[in-house]
Amino acid sequence: MASHVQVILTQDLANVGKGGELVKVRPGFARNYLIPRGLAIGATEGNVRQVEHQKRVAEAKSAKVLSEAQELAQKLSTVSLTIHRQVGEGDRLYGSVTHRDIEEALEQKGFVVDRRRIVTEPLKALGTHEVQIKLAPTVTATIKVAVAAKA
Repeated sequence: MASHVQVILTQDLANVGKGGELVKVRPGFARNYLIPRGLAIGATEGNVRQVEHQKRVAEAKSAKVLSEAQELAQKLSTVSLTIHRQVGEGDRLYGSVTHRDIEEALEQKGFVVDRRRIVTEPLKALGTHEVQIKLAPTVTATIKVAVAAKA
C-alpha cells in the first residue's frame, strides 16, 4: 500500500496547504477526513487539468479587475469634491461628512464607487481633506474633499 497519496485541496487548510494545491497526504487522512468532508478531491488527470484551468481563469479575471482598478484610480486622482454643510458657532459642523455623502458626490461627477471602499473617518471639520478609496487589494486612489460652509 502507498505511504502517501496525492489529492487536490478544495479550500485552504492549516498545516496542509492552500485551495487548488496538489498535496501528498497519508491515505487514511485523505480517505477518512479530507474527501468525505469535501475538503479535497482525488488527483486524477482530469481533476488536475480542471483545477489548472480554473486557476488560469481566476488569474485572468484578477488581472482584468486590477487593470480596471488602476484606470479608475488614475481618473479619481484628478477629482476634487466640494461638499457644503451647515455650520454653527466657531465654524463647527452640524453632523459630519460621511462615506455616503462622498459616494453621492462621486456619483454626481460620474464615478461609481461603493461606499464600503472609502477608507476614512467621518469628516467633522471644515477644510480640505484627503480621502483614500481602496479599489483593489493593491490599488488605492486618493481624492480631495473640501468641506465648506453652506451659504
